[in-house]
Amino acid sequence: MALHEDKIKELEIKANLIRQTIIEALVEAGSGHTAGPLDMADIFTYLYFYGLKHNPKKPDWPERDRLVLSNGHICPVLYATMAHAGYFSVDEYKKTLRKFGTKFQGHPHRDFLPALETSSGPLGSGLSQAVGMALADRIDYGKSGDRFFYALLSDGEHDCGNTWEAVLLAGKEKLGHLIAIVDRNNIQIDGFTEDIMPLEPFAKKYEAFNWHVQEIDGHSFSAIDEAVNRAKAVFDQPSVIIARTIPGKGVKEFERDYHWHGKPPSKEEGAMALAELRTLGGKIKSEHQ
Repeated sequence: MALHEDKIKELEIKANLIRQTIIEALVEAGSGHTAGPLDMADIFTYLYFYGLKHNPKKPDWPERDRLVLSNGHICPVLYATMAHAGYFSVDEYKKTLRKFGTKFQGHPHRDFLPALETSSGPLGSGLSQAVGMALADRIDYGKSGDRFFYALLSDGEHDCGNTWEAVLLAGKEKLGHLIAIVDRNNIQIDGFTEDIMPLEPFAKKYEAFNWHVQEIDGHSFSAIDEAVNRAKAVFDQPSVIIARTIPGKGVKEFERDYHWHGKPPSKEEGAMALAELRTLGGKIKSEHQ
């Protein structure tokens, strides 16, 4: 069933709020990544507030879906979304991101925050972790289970050979309950992906490894929902959703500028970004009424 317009507006409002929380946390931390967290806010909002089977009150619920964040440096959006979903305090996250001893390390760390499925940071490892989880689930429960394994990846980490080893194995094993979502924002820390290590024809590469492939607008909730539902209906192939996103989405000053990949806003830049996001949030709410 397609997303109802009221639900889409609700998700748009939530994603805008999550973007504000990301900015507030990054300014307080004085370090961290900006572009990726902002551009993936819509994907994370969809998953945690609609698509993902999970329970914030019981993070270890056995029947939950699994979400593996491979490009751990975009964890500000993971933490912000989980906070708004009720896993922990929004204020604690905003005040302690990247602080010494915090739950909210600069890269996700399960020893500090057990609600996470994995620790991550070294690029290229997350898809292998998700493939291993999906294989173990098949061994334990067969193919009849209804839980899904989501692996969220950056486009830039496809420079890593380990990623393609996982792609190859998942295709061979026909892991129909594995859904990879790639943040195709076309940037990495040193510049644009197609200048550093060209990935295109990106979709055809996955197809050659026997994956079910979709390319979508990563900021359209209806497109995200349709793609996830199609992926769930494919039983004999792993699925990849290549989500085309705008790095720094929501703040014009940050958008499409690879320099924001790995730096936080200053207090002045943060104030500017929050003003813009709050104005946008007001417009979304007025349209919704």
